[in-house]
Amino acid sequence: MCFMMDPALGRKTCYVQFPQRFDGIDLHDRYANRNIVFFDINMKDLDGIQGPVYVGTGCCFNRQALYGYDPILTEADLEPNIVIKRCCGRRKKKNKSYMDSQSRIMKRTESSAPIFNMEDIEEGIEGYEDERSVLMSQRKLEKHFGQSPIFIASTFMTQGGIPPSTNPDSLLKEAIHVISCGYEDKTEWGKEIGWIYGSVTEDILTGFKMHARGWQSIYCMQPRPCFKGSAPINLSDRLNQVLRWALGSVEILLSRHCPIWYGYNGRLKLLERLAYINTIVYPITSIPLIAYCVLPAICLLTNKFIIPEISNYAGVFFILLFASIFATVILELRWSGVGIEDWWRNEQFWVIGGTSAHLFAVFQGLLKVLAGIDTNFTVTSKASDEDGDFAELYVFKRTSLLIPPTIALVINLVGMVAGISYAINSGYQSWGPLFGKLFLLVYLLSLSFFNNFQ
Repeated sequence: MCFMMDPALGRKTCYVQFPQRFDGIDLHDRYANRNIVFFDINMKDLDGIQGPVYVGTGCCFNRQALYGYDPILTEADLEPNIVIKRCCGRRKKKNKSYMDSQSRIMKRTESSAPIFNMEDIEEGIEGYEDERSVLMSQRKLEKHFGQSPIFIASTFMTQGGIPPSTNPDSLLKEAIHVISCGYEDKTEWGKEIGWIYGSVTEDILTGFKMHARGWQSIYCMQPRPCFKGSAPINLSDRLNQVLRWALGSVEILLSRHCPIWYGYNGRLKLLERLAYINTIVYPITSIPLIAYCVLPAICLLTNKFIIPEISNYAGVFFILLFASIFATVILELRWSGVGIEDWWRNEQFWVIGGTSAHLFAVFQGLLKVLAGIDTNFTVTSKASDEDGDFAELYVFKRTSLLIPPTIALVINLVGMVAGISYAINSGYQSWGPLFGKLFLLVYLLSLSFFNNFQ
């Protein structure tokens, strides 16, 4: 309420997102259900740009943003980013968007009815010259909001509610009409207004459309959890949940709303766009991740290293690269307050999920978009721990999602045995190169497989 009612901030805030906390999770959070790195690091980072993404729960919305209105921005909000400033220079005159925004501020001050900023609706709203303009404007409004005059009138009320002249006797009949399943047919609901359709992760898509219009969101982290929920307990249910999220990202990637090419005529900041791109392309990283998981074993089985020859300079570069990665991690953990165990569990499940659910999501998304073969929507099972001692934690449910990581695990174990056997048979001089080959393999196994399959 404080953010929404702020005189300056409330006019450009589309929603306030809270972190979600979970009950019923085992002490060590074996399958990274808490998503600590995402909620306590990534979302806090986005709060410093244009705001966090909408995660589908634990969120309070500004109704003006849901109705497709543009925010009221100041001239500072419309300033180009540092890259554009250096390439193109500063603006020498006020931006047209800023002048339009100032015009809307004045009109909202004089009247309780804001002006809808979509050009095809704005024409004819300010004053009707004849019956034809009235009819055309009414048709355009009905095209966007549906055929309910009372609801359309309520969308122009900045403080909510309905016009005072509304007949109370007709409200119940009108409400039943608006909530009917067919009300949104042939309207802009699900396309430009309200929650956006076309993906099982409609939350990401809805927030992205709002940010593209210039709205900003806010991340509110309170010491006491504001929203709590249940999480899947065993590995199979957790992977099905991750599969659904990844499939939604692939659907957005292959749609017209992809952040790579959508909304460049809007007000989405560059770094926010990169964050959204990262949100929808991460399932594709499963392909190089599979290669990363099997390459160490292949090196041991073929008695060859990934890099044929390693010079001193290449070795130093390799060490510096690893040191920079670990230094970044340490800085993030110190800044966010996330513990090393939570971060390690997140890294572990990133590997197990990347080699299973993310890989399946890529192929399912391609089949759905290119071949029209739809997959069944599986609701995540979030069993309560009625038996105590997390009995569901060790329940094994057959799922094809575990086939790729199981194959990778077997290949790595075979490669380790083959490498050690070769070193034993070849003598002392072969142990040195063996340690270099075993480094990535042991790190990989300790990172994920042993801890997630135990």
